[in-house]
Amino acid sequence: MATRVALTGNDAAAEALRQSNPDVAAVFPITPQTELMHKFSQFVADGDVDTELVHVESEHSAMSACVGAAAAGARVVTATSANGLALMWEIVYIAASLRLPIVMPEVNRALSGPINIHCDHSDTMGCRDSGWIQIYSENAQEAYDNVLQAFRISEHRDVLLPTMATLDGFILSHTVESLEVEDDKIAKDFIGEYKPARSLLDTDNPMTMGPLDLQDYYFEHKRQQVLAMENARGIILDVGAEYGNLTGRSYGYFEEIETDGADVILVAMGSAAGTAKAAIRQLRAEGVKAGLLKLRVFRPFPGKEVLEVLNKAKAVAVMDRAISFGLEGGPLFNEIRSFAYEYANKGLMLKSFIYGLGGRDINVGEIQAIAKNMLDNKDKDTVDARVEYIGVRE
Repeated sequence: MATRVALTGNDAAAEALRQSNPDVAAVFPITPQTELMHKFSQFVADGDVDTELVHVESEHSAMSACVGAAAAGARVVTATSANGLALMWEIVYIAASLRLPIVMPEVNRALSGPINIHCDHSDTMGCRDSGWIQIYSENAQEAYDNVLQAFRISEHRDVLLPTMATLDGFILSHTVESLEVEDDKIAKDFIGEYKPARSLLDTDNPMTMGPLDLQDYYFEHKRQQVLAMENARGIILDVGAEYGNLTGRSYGYFEEIETDGADVILVAMGSAAGTAKAAIRQLRAEGVKAGLLKLRVFRPFPGKEVLEVLNKAKAVAVMDRAISFGLEGGPLFNEIRSFAYEYANKGLMLKSFIYGLGGRDINVGEIQAIAKNMLDNKDKDTVDARVEYIGVRE
């Protein structure tokens, strides 16, 4: 039976890690992730888990330790944010390439410089082609739920890819919210015992991990990663449905809010989706036909399914908390525009809205203004501007 508790997003993610009882956790502090692994370290010190806690000297070392432990057949976790993820960069790619099902809560924070410790999605967006599954959370409940599901997704034999379950820095990581935490036995039974497909410690079946991989085989290994990511699509849906049967909280690629009959649909990820829900409810009360698609899974990107929803409207506003420098619009916008080339209805109007960089707030009124801007553009031949920056002093 679930228990309703008040936890920060960091503590909620740490609680999910506790219930997974990982074999190894490699830890290094970085704001705003630090309290997440502080909490988990307390679980280790209190004997609540059987985890080998490895204190390392950097995030690069943290992911390196994770790779070694996972290759040896351990269930492995870590956590990081922003510049810490950037310092892991080399090893993040190696973890995915070696098909190691590491689970990493990632607390979204702006990448320097200038130095900024607050939320945007530039850190994980920079990692979008590293081979990791990426799942985004709107609130502390989803941070907890997504971390639990990440183990089942990553460790599935048809996937065996690492997963980062993200939560927005400070907005979620340090804010106390009410959520339901499942009974330990229920959560542990859902996650299951990890049975590695292979282990470097299996001396009866010796193997090599991470050798030099030149022209003869590298391409084939990359193609296998593509197949694993494609396999993850179905596994994500299966795990989300099973979790829903268990807890009453089902998960898919995204959540739809008032999309049927909408003239304009907003697309958002992370904590801003909660603010967007309030904006949509108010607009509907005023008779404005606006809807929201809250995207949860960014990798693998569910492009066809997203366009099936967006085709219900005439105009779409894509909200990005990150910039793709040198491209027109944000990374989420360009993913959607790519699929729109083939799957969008004729005349569907798309526009990119960049918001919230470096932790800048976005409020209900600003989101309502985004929707109304798209309503003004929906019957035009082209949008007034392809990209707008919300709340910035031009």
